[in-house]
Amino acid sequence: MVSVVAFTGCKGKNKTVTGGGDEAVSVKIEQSYKEKVAQSVDFTANLEAYKQTYIVPSITARIEKLNVDVGDKVKKGQILAEMDKTQYNTNALQLANAELDFARMKPVYETGGISKQEIDAAETNINVLKETVSNLEENVTLRSPFDGVVTARYNEEGDLFSSMSGTGIYQVMQMNPLKAYVFVSEQYFPQVYIGMPVEVKVDVYPDQVFSGKVSRIAPAIDPTSRTFEVEVTVGNSALTLRPGMYARTTFNMGEVDNVTVLDVAIQRQTGTNDKYVYVLKDDGTVESRFVTTGRQVGDRIEVLAGLAEGEKVVIAGSARLLDGMKVQVIEGAQQ
Repeated sequence: MVSVVAFTGCKGKNKTVTGGGDEAVSVKIEQSYKEKVAQSVDFTANLEAYKQTYIVPSITARIEKLNVDVGDKVKKGQILAEMDKTQYNTNALQLANAELDFARMKPVYETGGISKQEIDAAETNINVLKETVSNLEENVTLRSPFDGVVTARYNEEGDLFSSMSGTGIYQVMQMNPLKAYVFVSEQYFPQVYIGMPVEVKVDVYPDQVFSGKVSRIAPAIDPTSRTFEVEVTVGNSALTLRPGMYARTTFNMGEVDNVTVLDVAIQRQTGTNDKYVYVLKDDGTVESRFVTTGRQVGDRIEVLAGLAEGEKVVIAGSARLLDGMKVQVIEGAQQ
């Protein structure tokens, strides 16, 4: 008679059962060993525009012309909208007249015909008008501050735009590159560095991997979540990705020497997520051992706890095994 141990529903609790017959179960085994395992860690994030802005004139004026529409690509400096130029033209004319008057006053001043105070006042007036005209020019000819895409339009030609309206005429986003803010667990702070490569995947393109890199690291840890914020910049020259997409980012945190076994050695306890292996003991019996698993490495699985390097685990024949059962190792199977 052979005394064997079977799992019950409660983790770590066993009961002894008796089986008939002395015939040992034939099994194959391998010896667990350590190997370098890449520590890839996944975090979720939302993609955002690298830059975004509202095209907002700081004056109240009528919109004369809208040159682009939603979805149009725009270049830095491109004229997007033109406002009524009445106010600008008035001030430009005043500036031209002031400069002409100053040119006439200068020789009179040099001959002592007018005072220095008068010539200084004329020069100050010119400088004020130049600043006013320059500001009006920026606000009647509205340009894109960077290369991007028009993502919203809020007005029509002929509308009277007020700077107090709370919205702009357009919204423009820079979509190449994009960025994502990732909240990384505190334990990985030493491994993350500026320029670190990051793989990015999105659900709408499940078979594509996009390249990103760490562009900024928050200098402090959030004491509530025990995470720190990392900005990842993602190249998007084809504009395949869009702001607002849900993304999964993968950070390679280096390699660690950990115990691994063939994945066929890992068994799952019925009705639970608990995993175990059968370990061959010196007396020729097997012991069921709960293990904590990590990453899959090809056909092997990383074992984080429950198994030491060099222990012999069953890789074939485990279906007929119970805890404490006598086994026969098939010749040539032991590694």
